[in-house]
Amino acid sequence: MANITLQGNAIHTSGDLPAVGSSAPDFNLTNGELGDVNLATYAGKKKLLNIVPSLDTDVCATSTRKFNESAGSRDNTAVLVISADLPFAQGRFCTTEGLKNVTALSLMRNKHFAKDYGVLITDGPLAGITARAVVILDENNQVIYTEMVPEITQEPDYDAALAAL
Repeated sequence: MANITLQGNAIHTSGDLPAVGSSAPDFNLTNGELGDVNLATYAGKKKLLNIVPSLDTDVCATSTRKFNESAGSRDNTAVLVISADLPFAQGRFCTTEGLKNVTALSLMRNKHFAKDYGVLITDGPLAGITARAVVILDENNQVIYTEMVPEITQEPDYDAALAAL
């Protein structure tokens, strides 16, 4: 369980991020066409998982924009923004912002991803959605970088994530 904060108040997650060097847990998330996607959908590509509570918040929107700009155009890389938002809201956000280099994925059908990746918030006002985290997987789904952002209102360390990518 990770100890993080929301505006300085302690909250907790369901577990810990997958360990660097481990095989990433598979997932089943929902894309903008309401289709199911998993790790095999992105086979042979590096994957940057930008895990956010909701694209309706400034910090989540900012991190999605920054990763769209800095990582989304890299060859052989899928930038996935994962949130509890419905695919319709995610699609509206990406269209309005002109984001073409990220794929928004929703937890709408189940929370297994959040539990398996240790990012499900278990208490406090955000219980039931994800903490802010970045997980990077190589082409073989090995975890090569993780960051659990310690304060939900802070942005991730973009430079460290991009260096790992």
